[in-house]
Amino acid sequence: MDSFASAGLVLDVLDGGPADGEVVVLLHGFPQDASAWEEVATRLQAAGMRTLAPHQRGYCAGASPRRVSAYRVEHLVDDVLALLDAAGVRRAHVVGHDWGGVVAWALARAHPDRVASLVVLSTPHPSALRWALRHGGQARRSWYVLAFQLPVLPERSLARMLRRGGLRRSGLPDQHGHRYAARLGRARALRGPVNWYRAALRPGRRAGDDRASSTVSVPTTYLWGSRDPFLGREAAERTARHVAGDYRFVEVAAGHWLPEREPDLVAREVLERVRGEQA
Repeated sequence: MDSFASAGLVLDVLDGGPADGEVVVLLHGFPQDASAWEEVATRLQAAGMRTLAPHQRGYCAGASPRRVSAYRVEHLVDDVLALLDAAGVRRAHVVGHDWGGVVAWALARAHPDRVASLVVLSTPHPSALRWALRHGGQARRSWYVLAFQLPVLPERSLARMLRRGGLRRSGLPDQHGHRYAARLGRARALRGPVNWYRAALRPGRRAGDDRASSTVSVPTTYLWGSRDPFLGREAAERTARHVAGDYRFVEVAAGHWLPEREPDLVAREVLERVRGEQA
């Protein structure tokens, strides 16, 4: 596969590994794209896994609607379901980083029958994050989310920052930052990705938000970097309260960009989950 359709949109996907391998879906964050998983995917494919890494909604020309409401979490979850359906896959192992982690949590909560196992990098469970925003120090780390609610200005500022290598200060190696800037280094290209943040603060029900489905029941591994400048310890440690299935918390002496900086560790943890479900 190189693309798939979802609700009238066409999303690009990087599909690799043996066609008959266990399927691992890799969901990128902001301001990355599917290539963030290149080194992780190569390792998973060498172990016999088939990897599907979509350029998510807003990150590719065929799937960049203008309306903020088009980026609500339930629509992002529907895109992953459409990917699984297009690939003929009933259940997949799902891995998400940053905003991809938000989508992965929501998918596992709302559609546990489609998720064989879950591995989330950096992003805590949404309920743990909301608690930390009210009671911990997370609000200071997340100030930029409010800034992103402004019209037009965030896209212009972010485009300039990306072109100037601003992600280097947060620990992202230049070779990755340059690649992401090539895709998103213009204000127009950033409208969709920034709309993810705008949609997150709009009122309304989100996928998996009803009380009965707020706890994740699938086998889950959560990797968190202790030097992450964006996501703090309070929410990371509190995430365990929201997982009822088999749960593993892995604290890494690293920052935020785990797919790019820690591909060996990430691939190893994903394979441990996959093989655990095969046993």
